[in-house]
Amino acid sequence: MGEENLAAVLHAAEDLRLEKWPLPEPKENEVLVRMARVGICGSDVHFLKHGRIGDFVVKKPMVIGHESSGVVVRCGKAVTSLKPGDKVALEPGVPCRHCSYCKEGIYNVCPKVSFFACPPTSGTMARYFCHPEDFCFKLPDNVSLEEGALLEPLAVGVHSCRRGGVGLGSKVLVIGAGPIGLVTLLTAKAMGAATVILTDVVEQRLEVAKKIGADGTLLTGKLNEEEIVKQIWNLFGGDGPDVALDCSGTEPGQRLAFLAPKPRGVAVMVGVGPPEIKAPLLSACLREVDIKTIFRYCNDYPAALAMLASGKVNVKQLITHNYKLEEALQAFQTARSGVGNPIKIMVHCSQ
Repeated sequence: MGEENLAAVLHAAEDLRLEKWPLPEPKENEVLVRMARVGICGSDVHFLKHGRIGDFVVKKPMVIGHESSGVVVRCGKAVTSLKPGDKVALEPGVPCRHCSYCKEGIYNVCPKVSFFACPPTSGTMARYFCHPEDFCFKLPDNVSLEEGALLEPLAVGVHSCRRGGVGLGSKVLVIGAGPIGLVTLLTAKAMGAATVILTDVVEQRLEVAKKIGADGTLLTGKLNEEEIVKQIWNLFGGDGPDVALDCSGTEPGQRLAFLAPKPRGVAVMVGVGPPEIKAPLLSACLREVDIKTIFRYCNDYPAALAMLASGKVNVKQLITHNYKLEEALQAFQTARSGVGNPIKIMVHCSQ
């Protein structure tokens, strides 16, 4: 290949460096991928700022990035479904495949899952990366590498809507209009939701939501909780939504997910919030609201890819900034500063 494996390596909080990383060699069930596009996620920025997320602590240098796509350049001897030249999206979480959770098909909660850019596992913001064949998804000709990288956040939207039971005719509230809230909006509409309304404390985010298909929005920054719930019910015609998905990862957002659904509705905790919150549990109990949680995704990449290939979902409209791998430090500065109102920042690891 004749090319160094340049990578964006996180050494500790506030210590992200561009440096040469060892060139990987594929095992018999793996493919070597020349990375093409890697999106920057909020969790990447959190690791950069704090050096940890909960119990996951950066203790040694780690390549960052987990929303990724690339082109296969070499295959291990046992690989049968992929060949050099195939465009692929990489699902970041690889489980043990042997525990009871894996055998039951809920591999996202496998206790031994290895996830890109989640210590101690390195991520994909590099020139080259090796990954198991069965967690690489071949992209059809009409799905771009940019779209392939965005399969990862889209899979979160798919998993969230599936957990919430979103379907034909559903009335859906999405709390938080950041990248995950926006892909959840796109997913809910693709799954047949009749009405999807988004809330946020930032007007600019809600303007984006309107442009990509939201049926209504509510700016909540200056309203108290009781007023917010009342206005949400008014927006849904006097009744609460069937499903409320908190994509904000904040205590106010999670409380709203408990309070907003109609009786026998569903509240889904999507965003990663504080370890403990003060929740209006009695209110939810009196309306028999089902409370569900999500952790990443599981068996959702195929559905997400089908949404892209069919044209039912357009994620390209979420990409606001593009940087070369050599500009990764600048890309992360844009992500953390918010200058230019970034939604999804894409790093081009190769042309």
